[in-house]
Amino acid sequence: MPSKTAKPSRLKPAEKAPARRIAIVAFPGVTLLDISGPAQVFAELEAIELPGPGYALSYLSAAGGLVTTDVGMMVDTASIDGVRPDEVDTLVIPGGPGIWEMRNDARLMKWITQALPKARRVASVCLGAFALAWTGVLDGKRAATHWRYCPRLQDSFPNIRVEPNAIFVKDGRVWSSAGVSAGIDLALAMIEEDFGHTIALDVARRLVVFLKRPGGQSQFSTVLAAQASDVEGRFSALHAWIIENIASDLKVETLAEKAGMTPRTFARTYVSRTGMTPASGVEALRVETARLLLESRQIGGVVEVAKRAGFGDDERMRRAFLRHLGVSPTEYRSRFSGR
Repeated sequence: MPSKTAKPSRLKPAEKAPARRIAIVAFPGVTLLDISGPAQVFAELEAIELPGPGYALSYLSAAGGLVTTDVGMMVDTASIDGVRPDEVDTLVIPGGPGIWEMRNDARLMKWITQALPKARRVASVCLGAFALAWTGVLDGKRAATHWRYCPRLQDSFPNIRVEPNAIFVKDGRVWSSAGVSAGIDLALAMIEEDFGHTIALDVARRLVVFLKRPGGQSQFSTVLAAQASDVEGRFSALHAWIIENIASDLKVETLAEKAGMTPRTFARTYVSRTGMTPASGVEALRVETARLLLESRQIGGVVEVAKRAGFGDDERMRRAFLRHLGVSPTEYRSRFSGR
């Protein structure tokens, strides 16, 4: 009998890995930007060719339907009943004035509590950190929230290490971010973790935002803090003059003369208005100047940056950076220069 020729087996095309579900929780009184900021960042990936599975966004609430945000706009949501907790890759809990009432929603809190241990990654934006704290997932971890609520979070949950200046904090698989727009920074960092620096930078460029916000990832700079304290703007002109003359010998006597006061009166008034001594204020402005030079890479070496910013030598600048930003100038440049 003639032998039968075996037919070549057909290779099945490689199955595409399913998209990773990002579930963003909504509740009445949620802050709109806490949802829309991260959502827009994640959604930008749809226009980019990715090396692996992308994201599938789900907006969830207890009952589904339209949810009223803090500005009156509505967010269309699906019910939590349609998504099993083990289907969630990344769980995002936003904040907003309605967060305190959300705690009383037993159905929603139960679903969140069930999803937390199953998700690869969990995150909060702004006051959403309180929801994570209520579940106990932040116990023993570092966390961020809006700077106005940092004392309340720390007092209510002593086991949490609240970082009041951080834009966002990643502690293991638990992420938390500061107020409103900081959720954008958090989402970009997640994309960088999943897909790399190049794709995260592409998304940032499309949204016309920083991939890593300047300022050592701080919610606000020392200079802005001083401006907030100086509500009458008494020293705004002086600060502008200091920046223009940052490499000069900025002694108290020189600053006092520029402010039209005696050195003693100036020093006392400056502290009461800004919460800093004149020397600390000058140092803060020098740090701000130096970090901008380091980010832009317009000047090659750290020694030259120190000279341009008025520090005199790089060791003095290094100590100032550690005090204000918690990193050395060299570390700062490698993290935030965009190279």
